[in-house]
Amino acid sequence: MQKERKLIIAGNWKMNKTVAEALDLVHGLKRELAAIKEVDLVVCPPFTALCEVSRQILDSNIRLGAQNMSEQNGGAYTGEISAVMLKEFSVRYVILGHSERRQHQAETDALISRKALAVHAAALKPIVCIGETLQEREAGKTEEVVGRQLRGSLAGLNKEQMQETILAYEPVWAIGTGRNATPEQAQEVHAFIRRTLTELFDSSVAKRVRIQYGGSVKPSNARDLMSQPDVDGALVGGASLETRSFSDIIKNSI
Repeated sequence: MQKERKLIIAGNWKMNKTVAEALDLVHGLKRELAAIKEVDLVVCPPFTALCEVSRQILDSNIRLGAQNMSEQNGGAYTGEISAVMLKEFSVRYVILGHSERRQHQAETDALISRKALAVHAAALKPIVCIGETLQEREAGKTEEVVGRQLRGSLAGLNKEQMQETILAYEPVWAIGTGRNATPEQAQEVHAFIRRTLTELFDSSVAKRVRIQYGGSVKPSNARDLMSQPDVDGALVGGASLETRSFSDIIKNSI
């Protein structure tokens, strides 16, 4: 399918895969996806596998992403990872503000905006996640919540930085639940996000920003989701942990 913006499909492996398992997965992905040029392909392993995965995909069409990054450049921050550490492994993308970190690590929009600025300062590209809970959706607060997250998480970014930022709309009620937003529901929120970007920046910026959908994306629903005019890719969780399912999502999206 012909898209206005190039699709970007990223696999978020979360806290899964030993180094050996990670290498098995990327070997399979390299084989299955070698001919894919229509989609920007990204894998986001846990920190422990970044080094070996980086070596394995160096000569491929797959790019490397990290699942998180500190807003600090270094120092006394036990357990944190800085941009310079990630760049050592040729990381190109960094996931920020995933709902699991918002929930379990109490990450705020203000912290995510500082992280986004640090990612850009390191010449990397952030994938900023936003999305509402089931309770918020059922209360009719989807646009209120998503709008607030956008304004807070993108605060301080200039137009040039925003154009190099990827957004991922991930309704919390659809992550890992087997439930996914219908293509129409996804398009409705993605269109709202693009309108909000027009207000925050301008229409030219809004038109260029790629907005992924995340939340129980699988081979069977990928085509319908990616066919929506404002859906520019996917941030895939569980289905990115197997060569066949992740490859089929990508192939079905073209």
